[in-house]
This record gives sequence, C-alpha cells and structure tokens, in this order.
Amino acid sequence: MGDLLLVRHGETEWSVSGRHTSRTDLPLTTHGEEQAKSLAALLTERTYALALTSPLGRAIRTAELAGLTAAVPDPDLHEWDYGGYEGVTTVDIHRARPGWDLWTDGVPPGPEGHPGESPEEIGARADRVLARVEPALATDTGDVILVAHAHFLRVLAARRLGLPPAEGRLFQLATGTVSRLSTEHGRPVIAEWNRRL
Repeated sequence: MGDLLLVRHGETEWSVSGRHTSRTDLPLTTHGEEQAKSLAALLTERTYALALTSPLGRAIRTAELAGLTAAVPDPDLHEWDYGGYEGVTTVDIHRARPGWDLWTDGVPPGPEGHPGESPEEIGARADRVLARVEPALATDTGDVILVAHAHFLRVLAARRLGLPPAEGRLFQLATGTVSRLSTEHGRPVIAEWNRRL
C-alpha cells in the first residue's frame, strides 16, 4: 500500500503576514519558490501513482517547482473558503470577536459565491478526495501526493486518521513542507510531519 504525501505550497506574502488566504490567488514569494524547489529532493526519492494539486496558482507552481509535472488540478483540494475573513488575520478578528476559533466558530459569509465553509463542509471535501485516491493508495505502484493548503490539508489528515474535521487544529503545517501519512497494522498513522531539507 502506498503512502499519502501532503505538500503545503510555498510561502506567499499573506502566509508570512498571517492573513487568511483562500480565493485570493497570490504568487509564491522568492523564498516560497526556493521552498518549492527544495521539495524536489524529498519527492523524487519516491515513486508515485497519482499526484493531485489544488487549482490555485500557488499550489500548481509549487508542484511544478518540486518536479511534479504530471500533477492534475482537483477542485476539492481548494483551501477553506474563509468567507468574510478572507485577507484578515486572526489577531484582527480577535479585536472584534475575542476568543474566535476557526475550528469551532467558522467564518461569516463573504461576497457572493464565497459563503464561507464550516469544518464539516471541509471534512466532506476531504472525504471525497480520500475516496478518490484510495484506489491508487491500495496498489503497489507508489504513493499519492496532494499539493494544497494548510487548513485543508490539516482537515484531510484528521479525516484520514479517523478524527472529526475540527481536529485538524492539532496539526500545525508550515509552508513548503512534506508530511507523510502511512499505515501500521492496517491503520493510518502519521509517519512524518512538516519535513523540509
């Protein structure tokens, strides 16, 4: 059985400043591009059966720079829709809503077409991705690589481990990193987390 590799895209201007970034498709910073290039050494040592990427440019560019030229965009790998909190930092949100927590409180609606998502809605998307990649994981042809975004990948990791979506809060995920979910005695486990060269 293959492993599931989770790749968070490289740094962007908003990931540095802590602004919630979903639909705003910012490019990688120069440092983010270097992070993405460095991932190639971690990914080329493995054989993969399937590589999917978020449809957003920062994830696609990360995949390209990491050498994943055959990665296919999948709309379900899109980042959490932050609704009215797009581009806003947690510090700024706390000024208006002390004690706010993304994982339990969700987000207010944003502009038309961006109503925001709850952890359960993200969990449903993560479950669809996991169901889609399961046949590739079940083969002996290699690993599955997903290139996407921090909050989405954290929820996906929780779901793979059999946890509720909101438990993604337990898995901090840095930019330009590879995390590996494997199996032990037939159960999903974390084998590596936040790996960089």
